[in-house]
Amino acid sequence: QVQLVESGGGLVQAGDSLRLSCAASGRTFSSYAVGWFRQAPGKEREFVAAISWSGGTTYYADSVKGRFTISEDNAKTTVYLQMNSLKPEDTAVYYCAAVFGRNGVSYLRGGEADYWGQGTQVTVSS
Repeated sequence: QVQLVESGGGLVQAGDSLRLSCAASGRTFSSYAVGWFRQAPGKEREFVAAISWSGGTTYYADSVKGRFTISEDNAKTTVYLQMNSLKPEDTAVYYCAAVFGRNGVSYLRGGEADYWGQGTQVTVSS
């Protein structure tokens, strides 16, 4: 069992930046692909970004490409989502998710995951 803990959400103004963190309790992300999703009120959960199990490849939703960056620390204990140039439409609960194995990113991009975090609220005011 992998427990994911997100942090870093908050209330910011349009144009500001935030960095979200996702830590795996009691273990590392070695052999896991990790992704970020978000869900706004009244909308379905959507894929935001993912990083491959090796850390060598990243993927982004078109809506955040060029503004958000997913990365992980060298020890593979924490995955980050750096969010720049935030817009009001980025307001949502952001969830971290993980999938075991080399093909994990494919599952994440399809909205599937083995493990989910509890979510952290990001609110962007205009």
